[in-house]
Order: sequence, then C-alpha cells, then structure tokens
Amino acid sequence: MHPAFSVIFLTTLIGAGQGLFLALFTGQLYASIKLIAPQGASFYALGSALALVLLIAGLMASFFHLGRPERAWRAASKWRTSWLSREVIVLPTMMALVFFYGLCHWMGWTEPFFIAGNGTLPIDITLLLGFAGMLVAFMLFVCTAMIYACVEFLEEWHSPYTVANFLLLGMASGFMLAAAYSAYLGNHLVGFYGTWAVIFTLLGLATRATSLLRNATLNYKSSVQTAIGIRHRAIEQQSQGFTAGSFNTREFFHHRSPAFLKQVRLIFLVLVFPLPILLLGLAYLLQSATLPIVAFAIQFMGLLAERWYFFAEANHPQNLYYQNIA
Repeated sequence: MHPAFSVIFLTTLIGAGQGLFLALFTGQLYASIKLIAPQGASFYALGSALALVLLIAGLMASFFHLGRPERAWRAASKWRTSWLSREVIVLPTMMALVFFYGLCHWMGWTEPFFIAGNGTLPIDITLLLGFAGMLVAFMLFVCTAMIYACVEFLEEWHSPYTVANFLLLGMASGFMLAAAYSAYLGNHLVGFYGTWAVIFTLLGLATRATSLLRNATLNYKSSVQTAIGIRHRAIEQQSQGFTAGSFNTREFFHHRSPAFLKQVRLIFLVLVFPLPILLLGLAYLLQSATLPIVAFAIQFMGLLAERWYFFAEANHPQNLYYQNIA
C-alpha cells in the first residue's frame, strides 16, 4: 500500500497522546493508594494539555487525507458497521475527557466524594474522569487498529498483532513521553514512568517482531493465476496492465525497492526498541534530565518509520496485476 503521511502522523500522534494520558492517570492512581508520592495539580493539568495537543494535532493531520474535509462529519454515520466511524466518534470523546480531566485538576476540584477500598482510595471527580478516559483510550486504540485489521484481503494487516502493536507502541511512546515530561520538570517520577515505558517497549518488540515473522512467511491466497483467472502453473507477467500511470498504480503501491524496505525496517527496529531503552538506562545511571527527552524523540521518529513500514508492507492483491512492469 501507499503510505499516506497524514495517516502516519494521525496514528502516531494520537497514540502518544492516549499513552500519555494513561501514564498520567496511572501515576495518579498509584499516588492515591500511596505507592508513589503525589504530584501537584499543575503536573496533571499541564500533562493533560500536552496529551490534548497531541490528540488535536493527530486529528488535524487526518484532514489532509480527505478529499472533501468539510464533509468529514458524515464519517460518523456508519458507526454500526464501520471502525472508521467508531474512531470518528471515540476520538472527540477522548479529547473531551482529557480536557475536563486536566481542567478539574487545574481548578482544584479534587475533594473526594467518598473513600473506597477500606479507606485507602479517595474517589473524586478527576479519578472518575480518569477511569472513563482510560476505557475510552483503550476503545480508541482498538477502533484505530481495527480499521486495518478488519481488511481481510490485506493479509499483513488482518491479524490480532495489528491491534496489539497499535496498543503497545502507543503505550510505550506515551509512557516514554511521561518520563521525558517528568525529567523536564525535574520530579522523581522519571524512574516510575521510565520503567513502565521499558516494559511496554519490550512487549511491543515481542508483538512487532512476531508480526514481522508472520508476514515474512505468509502463504498468500491470491496469485497471478487468480488475478487473471488462468490456472496455468507457468505464467510470467510482462506489463503492468496500463500504458500509463493510474489511481491503481499510485495508491496501492509504495514504489520503493525491497532494499529500501529492509533499511526502513532496520531503522525502526533500532530507533523504537533498543536505543530508547539504552538511553533511559544511561539517564538512570547518569541522573540526566536530558536523556529521557532524547529517548522519546528518537522513539517517536522510529515510530514514524514503523508506521510507514506498516502501510508499505501491506501487499494489495491488485498489485499482482498492476505493479509488475516489464
């Protein structure tokens, strides 16, 4: 498939925004039950603002993928059957919850309604919004991933690994950003968020490597024979099916060599997984406030390459006929 940069930025930006919100809420939850020291209201408010900026930036990027942006609202009309429609509904809901979560912290509306868990967990409006935001964030991960995972004829995408990768890589980038945010503010949560970032990065490495192995050994259902309806075993294509370029030859193929794809794959495998973990380890040893920020920046650049490869890796069946050029 042809990777569209608008969709690449959409999925990576909102993934980092969702992950950052989940990281903030995780920190609040741990602080509520006194497993870590609590942070001030500004920590959660400013962190929520950063998460909201990422979500808005991702939404804005998606408009560059639309032929008629003024009709974007119509995408929500098919929510019963379309994962894209569900994403269009869930994303603004997520943005609203992040906004009110940050606003309540900023305004100091944190007086507990009641104490749960045998007097150990104070329940206030921010905690309720956080729980709701957590559920919606996971829904958004699933909706975004299922847009691709539900396409049966794109066999590289049609796998549970697609959902797992979107979820784990989004969580990894979000917690990595939370570690960078904590390092920038100079608080003690760098280690807490950094540890979770390493965990999600390693889990993401496991699922992404497994999906790469699966895709490399796919036994495709379609072939040149099925593409043209001739069952002869020895068929060799000599032309692309058109005398000039067309929508088919532009939009369903990346026009890059296999060697280029291998380079992109190597780049994202290094930038997304081992290098950020190494930088976080060095930051812990050197007590550096800069290295966690560098780790997030490098991982996010790697995620852009990973998402480009995700789209380019998908081999549309029509390419069997239209993309071979003599």
